[in-house]
Amino acid sequence: MGSIYKRGKTYWIKYHHKGKPIRESSESDKKMVASELLKIREGEIAQGKLPSVHFEKVAFDDLAELFINDYKINNKKSLDRAELSIRHLKDFFDNIEITNITTPKIQKYIKYRIDEKASNGTINRELSALRRMLNLGYQQSPPLVDRIPTIIKLKERNVRTGFFEHEEFLKIRDALPDYIRGLVTFAYKTGWRSDEIKSLTWSQVDKLKWTVRLEVGSTKNDEGRIIYLDNELREVFIKQMELQKRNNTIFPLVFPNCKVNGQIDNFRKAWNTAFKKTGIPKKLFHDLRRTAVRNMIRAGIPEVVAMKISGHKTRSVFDRYNIVNEADLKIAAERQEKYLSESLGTDLGTIVDLNKKRKSPHHD
Repeated sequence: MGSIYKRGKTYWIKYHHKGKPIRESSESDKKMVASELLKIREGEIAQGKLPSVHFEKVAFDDLAELFINDYKINNKKSLDRAELSIRHLKDFFDNIEITNITTPKIQKYIKYRIDEKASNGTINRELSALRRMLNLGYQQSPPLVDRIPTIIKLKERNVRTGFFEHEEFLKIRDALPDYIRGLVTFAYKTGWRSDEIKSLTWSQVDKLKWTVRLEVGSTKNDEGRIIYLDNELREVFIKQMELQKRNNTIFPLVFPNCKVNGQIDNFRKAWNTAFKKTGIPKKLFHDLRRTAVRNMIRAGIPEVVAMKISGHKTRSVFDRYNIVNEADLKIAAERQEKYLSESLGTDLGTIVDLNKKRKSPHHD
């Protein structure tokens, strides 16, 4: 049985959990408040639960540390993005007890971030981080979290709209410095991510079979990848080898910087300048990835093969990049008309023709 006692003007309670005494302040000078608190704690223990005071002592930083360590231990990608999510969450939840992180409180956080002009996608990434934090706390022994609140995410507009038409790509490529042209051509053809191409080394290139591989664990989705180079990309790689020979340098990177002494870092200035020179509306480097996916599908490459080349792990993400524009819709209409008129061996006529037939006095 628990007991109630007084320290100064404040009433305290004492009870036992698994043979260990626990003392807790009621933070009140009224004995009735302490008595109610003691009943709650004894009820929790009777149900085999940890006393709530255990969870009330858990700080936001305790769960944030679990989350970041989970990223590091499992060598997860996008650690910088995870740390940024934690910083935004901490600004709001740092002074709130973990037990008070409820669904209504999370809704207030969403409103708070919307008022800060954060996008729905950004807010959802932060909510995912919060859910993961709470789940990791719940999985500890003993647990640091007693329950996981319902977290409802915002609706995202997942369709990506940025892509290059072939003529646009050629103009931009030719307007870029020579040392970047091979890199963007490779991105345009394969849909590989910028970091994957920048860090590509000659040891990953088989010059006999003309294949390029990424090892398991080196990609964003942790899966290995191998592609065959077409004739144009072979010429790109041969040119990269010749470039290094002219500089009397054998550098491990396929696409080194302009000095051939390190990795290409940030070429944003050159990228923006190319668009100004050509007068083409500015696009993102990542639009090359979207364009590669669209071009592969247009070329009739099976989707599962296109995903293997670009490195998309899930169909949902791949579908967001498989862009359809008005030109695609026009081509679809033309192909359907050609199929109906040629493949079926019949002329269905036009709406105008049909209207004429209805007006004919001989038409019944």
